[in-house]
Amino acid sequence: MKKNRWVVKLGTGLLTQGSGEIDSRQIGAIVAQVAALMRSGIEVVLVSSGAISAGMTAMNLQQRPRTTTGLQACATIGQIELMSGYQHHLITHNLLGAQLLLTHANLDSRSCCFNASRTLEYLLSQKRFLPIINENDAIASEEIKVGDNDRLSAYVATLIDAEKLVILSSIDGLLTTLDGTGKVIPLVTEIDDALRALATGTTSQRNVGGMATKLIAAEIAAEVGTETIIANGRKEGILLGIAEKKFTGTTFKLKKQNRGELKQNGLAAVV
Repeated sequence: MKKNRWVVKLGTGLLTQGSGEIDSRQIGAIVAQVAALMRSGIEVVLVSSGAISAGMTAMNLQQRPRTTTGLQACATIGQIELMSGYQHHLITHNLLGAQLLLTHANLDSRSCCFNASRTLEYLLSQKRFLPIINENDAIASEEIKVGDNDRLSAYVATLIDAEKLVILSSIDGLLTTLDGTGKVIPLVTEIDDALRALATGTTSQRNVGGMATKLIAAEIAAEVGTETIIANGRKEGILLGIAEKKFTGTTFKLKKQNRGELKQNGLAAVV
């Protein structure tokens, strides 16, 4: 039986303003909900985007750097901005953030996965720390990067055997049309070609991914029986609504997908 444990992924568009600057008010609203979940007995791990966007703002960049070095520089500066934003709000709830940066290579390593899992288990057991995970963009090259935090959040959910993977962004869920005017599909039990056709990847100056990567994340999480939910993080009280089963969004209850990702040496050794 799975523990009452959630991985909550937060997208860049959710955490930043239109200018790309960190949206402190929005982070505060998310942190307040997470604190309430933790008080209710739910263990929470955040996977947070936003570092590169925050770095671009701090460096007065209007265009996303095209070089790996430029992106890495943005990440090093942006991580400090991002974590400061979280810590500012966490301390008001008597919580402390605990940062963990990972790459695909870490997750594909038996020893790294074991150590990350052990660290997360300890932090969660203390009930006063909130693990906040991001890709280690400062050192990740094309060869060792996960590439998007939707996928990373699914790997983390697999690593800690989470009950739920909650992916929050600025959209209400998977829609029945591509133009954004359709209705939310409340429940998905199988991802087929017709469903994938409704999910188009997106890339902007400040964020990458889209619904396509969220479907992949749902498939990865399903390998260990983790339920995935996609919902709009800007809706007031969305996390509490999910806990009470009163929310608008898309829930993925999939059969085991057997994608076989990161199963040779890494995650398979600890789950």
